[in-house]
Amino acid sequence: MSYNTFGHMFRVTTWGESHGKGLGCIVDGCPPGIEFTVAEVQAYLDQRKPGQSKHTTQRREPDEVQVLSGVMEKEGDPQTLITTGTPISMAIWNTDQRSKDYGEIRDRYRPGHADYTYDVKYGIRDYRGGGRSSARETAARVAAGALARKVVPALEVRGALVQVGPHGINRENWNWAEVGNNDFFCPDAEAAAHWDTYLAAIRKDRNSVGAVVEIVAEGVPAGIGAPVYAKLDQDIASGLMSINAVKGVEIGNGFEAAAITGVENADEMRIGNDGQVKFLSNNAGGILGGISTGQPVIARFAVKPTSSILTPRKSVTSKGEEVDVITKGRHDPCVGIRAVPIGEAMVACAIADHYLMHRGQTGRV
Repeated sequence: MSYNTFGHMFRVTTWGESHGKGLGCIVDGCPPGIEFTVAEVQAYLDQRKPGQSKHTTQRREPDEVQVLSGVMEKEGDPQTLITTGTPISMAIWNTDQRSKDYGEIRDRYRPGHADYTYDVKYGIRDYRGGGRSSARETAARVAAGALARKVVPALEVRGALVQVGPHGINRENWNWAEVGNNDFFCPDAEAAAHWDTYLAAIRKDRNSVGAVVEIVAEGVPAGIGAPVYAKLDQDIASGLMSINAVKGVEIGNGFEAAAITGVENADEMRIGNDGQVKFLSNNAGGILGGISTGQPVIARFAVKPTSSILTPRKSVTSKGEEVDVITKGRHDPCVGIRAVPIGEAMVACAIADHYLMHRGQTGRV
């Protein structure tokens, strides 16, 4: 299987399967001399790991990361690691596989999953949780994203869930401090309380719903990206679309731009008190012509409802038989919740990649 790598200068290769011994990543191109701790990487993995609330899968995985290569301990401070410029390998071992949960679908294609297409392409599929196509692979991306944040000085990448099913947040209530106070990475405390009741009913009904995640990256220097085939927004969109269950991506005001006029959409400019260009709005989401403006980079992505549900769905077997499929096991009623730290990681990796390409091409940042 090819295509397990993304990025140009900051290149990430992930490996492993949902029910294999483990999974991980190799980060190539990370500059030497960057300091980080395992605890910093672990903090992001802890946000993504399963079993943390009643609204996520109850699979119990500690997702403890091990850094295997590409670093040295800082003299006098063994907790701090310093990148050496060589490939950084990180591993996360699986501990709570329950492959028997998938025995009944060994020859059955789950509607909405990659079972059929995977089998058609490769002639073999790992029915145990989807194997390589499982969202468990994204844990490795989160680990890589932790390093990517260190590459760009002053970069801060934050994500929030802004819609669950048809229920969106009230943006007037947006408070980043609330994101860590609920089970949904939600910046609106009132919306989070409503979602709690709503998702409990969805789970009881043996159903699932989709969601919308918003990622905001601040501290992105102006000028990174290129205007034709290496657009910053192009690679951000590609990274976000590569996340399991993502079916749509928008940058800035995205699809809303199609419903307004040019007068409303244009981000007007003035010169600020510091003599620098000041934008009066940010409909472009911090990117113009594929190049960053210096404003916050804003991206949103839509996550479809979890395909693994306990309600029978019509399907077929690999032998051509028509069957009804119930997917047993431990599943999220809304996979969008745990997609927040994954989206953050993919945006961080894209920005780090373009930052290094820009530095290599122009010699400045």
